[in-house]
Amino acid sequence: MTRSTEQILHQITLGSYFALLLHLLLWITWLGPSHYFPTAMVLIAMLVPLLLPLRGLLHGNPYTHAWSGFLALFYFIHGVGDFFINPPERLYSGIEIFLSLSFFFSAAFYARFVGKRLSTSEGE
Repeated sequence: MTRSTEQILHQITLGSYFALLLHLLLWITWLGPSHYFPTAMVLIAMLVPLLLPLRGLLHGNPYTHAWSGFLALFYFIHGVGDFFINPPERLYSGIEIFLSLSFFFSAAFYARFVGKRLSTSEGE
């Protein structure tokens, strides 16, 4: 893999990460706030886990990309569950599903390609 492919994967990862973060923030506060739970509690529960890998993602750490990709699967599960449970907000759930999958796959491929490049350069 070339460095340009790695850079593209890194940009897709960051774009989908920030888009997912912004989408959840808008959905929770403005588009469809919960009638059963306080907004602050939902924001903390949904956004704080996403903020944990921010530094490593910005620095391009392949290890952070690998585990944060798996963190994206929780948002995929939330989106699929909400898609079937809450029909009026299926559009928001669909966007969450798309963004979490793009975050997962781009982070996984980035971690794989950069990790492979780093392991071959250590052997030389």
